[in-house]
Amino acid sequence: MIKTPGHIEKLISGGENQTLDFKFEISNAQKIAKTLVAFANTDGGTLLIGVKDNGVIAGVRTDEEVYMIESASKIFSRPKINFEVKPWNIRGKQVLEITIPQSDIKPHFAKDADNKWKAYIRVADQNFLANNVQVRAWKEKEIRRVKIKYSRKEEFLLDYLKDFESITFEKFIELAEIKPKEAENILVDFIILDIIEISFTEKEVLYSFKE
Repeated sequence: MIKTPGHIEKLISGGENQTLDFKFEISNAQKIAKTLVAFANTDGGTLLIGVKDNGVIAGVRTDEEVYMIESASKIFSRPKINFEVKPWNIRGKQVLEITIPQSDIKPHFAKDADNKWKAYIRVADQNFLANNVQVRAWKEKEIRRVKIKYSRKEEFLLDYLKDFESITFEKFIELAEIKPKEAENILVDFIILDIIEISFTEKEVLYSFKE
C-alpha cells in the first residue's frame, strides 16, 4: 500500500492504540526507548512525532527528533531496536512517522533512570512493565523443549482456569500451596506450549487459557 499524507491523517483520527502512539516532541531519548521496546516486544507499531495526545498536529524539528530516536534505539535499548523514519508534510507542518517492526529476538530491554534494564509490552495504548514470567517465556521459547510433569500443581491450575477463567500469580501460589519459583516455572512452561496466555492490566497480571 502506498502511503500518502491522507493516510497519516486517517491514522491520527483513529487515536492511539496498541500499534500507534503520538508524541508532541522527543526531549528525552531514555524515556522514548520504553515505547520502542514495547512495540518491538509486542506487535510492532508506529510512532508519530509532532502530534499531541489529542491528535492535534504540532510539527517537529526533524534532525533533533531523529537523533533522539537513534539514541533511544542504540544507547537506551538492548538489543538495538530497528526502525524506519519517514517525514510527512501535513497541512504545512512536519510529522515524523517512525515504524518499529515486531522483533524476532525478544525480549528487548530499555534502560530506566536508575540504569536498570527493563522489558516492556504494549497493551492497547499503554506500555506495561513485563514481569519475570513473560521475560522468561520470551527467552526460553526458542531455546528449549518443554516437557510437562503433570503433577497435582499443574492439574490444579488447569482445573481452576476451567472454573474461574483467570488467576493471578499470587493467587496461584496461595491456593496451590507452592513456592513462587515453582509457580513461575509452571506458568512459563504452559505459556511456551501456548496453553496459557498472560494479560497485563493497570491493576494486575492475569493468566488464562489461550484462545
